[in-house]
Amino acid sequence: MAAPLRAPLFLLAALALAVMLSSAGAASPARPPRLLGGIMDADENEEGVQRALDFAISEYNKASNDKFHSRVVQVVRARKQIVSGVNYFLDVEIGRTTCTKSQPNLANCPFHDQPQLKKKALCSFQIYTVPWLGTTSLTKSSCQDA
Repeated sequence: MAAPLRAPLFLLAALALAVMLSSAGAASPARPPRLLGGIMDADENEEGVQRALDFAISEYNKASNDKFHSRVVQVVRARKQIVSGVNYFLDVEIGRTTCTKSQPNLANCPFHDQPQLKKKALCSFQIYTVPWLGTTSLTKSSCQDA
């Protein structure tokens, strides 16, 4: 009785495998298939990217010995990785503003235009956030003068 069922079950399993393989290879040529847990490009205007960027700049300014705040000139590249939270990988150009650290409103601070005070840097930040726990940390940070 078991022998007559083997052939149909084998054919069914082979068909299921063929369907899985053909749909896995059906990714559009414009976008390669994404790997689960892989790093992917992110839109710099995405809310999570903006929160991560604000956090990274805030941490940068806290750690800096400069008496002036720095803020983002431009986002060069934004990527993210979904893990047990979200890793954001941000490459940004930052510039020194005219606002000292005692001033609260950084968003409206103009950049220095005097050559001796003008300063820019290219920074790479890695920010790990677990939104459902409300935790965010700066896991890597490196900057070079631009």
